[in-house]
Amino acid sequence: MKNKIDTKKLEQAMTLLIEAIGDDPTRPGLAETPARAAKMFEEMFEGQQYTNSQIAEMFNKCFDNIVAEGNDVPHSNDWVLVKNINLFSFCEHHFALMYNMQAHIAYKPTTKVIGISKIARIANMVGKRLQLQERIGSDISDVLQKILDTPDIMVIIEGEHSCMTARGIRAQESKTRTCHTSGIFKTDSNLRQEVFGSI
Repeated sequence: MKNKIDTKKLEQAMTLLIEAIGDDPTRPGLAETPARAAKMFEEMFEGQQYTNSQIAEMFNKCFDNIVAEGNDVPHSNDWVLVKNINLFSFCEHHFALMYNMQAHIAYKPTTKVIGISKIARIANMVGKRLQLQERIGSDISDVLQKILDTPDIMVIIEGEHSCMTARGIRAQESKTRTCHTSGIFKTDSNLRQEVFGSI
């Protein structure tokens, strides 16, 4: 585990934030807000506490990739796609929420496959950090490569960034799409198009 989240410092920071924007942290509506916000941030930044290797250990639930019972030949031509995984994160540049995010994650198995719910759990845990959308994709790929012993991963993410939609340019309809590829998904354009066509 990396550094544990310090909820006492979070409470102090929230008190200072309330004061900095010109409000009174002791008034009835705000008196318990620093403690509540600290608990919320502890949950929303849970991923800050773990490395990619530790996340891989947490969600390493795999099964043998066998064509049929009694046959030790893996599915050599198959690929797996889990799409429309909802997640959120916070942009490290403005501490702003990245929201309405969906991840679509494909991989080409070798000798094992991962339980599909674990793919969503990995994506959510990786998102619970100060992040860049591009890094979320590469972190998910890194964790899956550690678990599955395959380089063949593709991660597509689309989301809205409140640093663009709620401030600055206020481009409220804007979405950002990123695509991280490795292994055969990087070199085989036909396979990439198959995945894009399935999303």
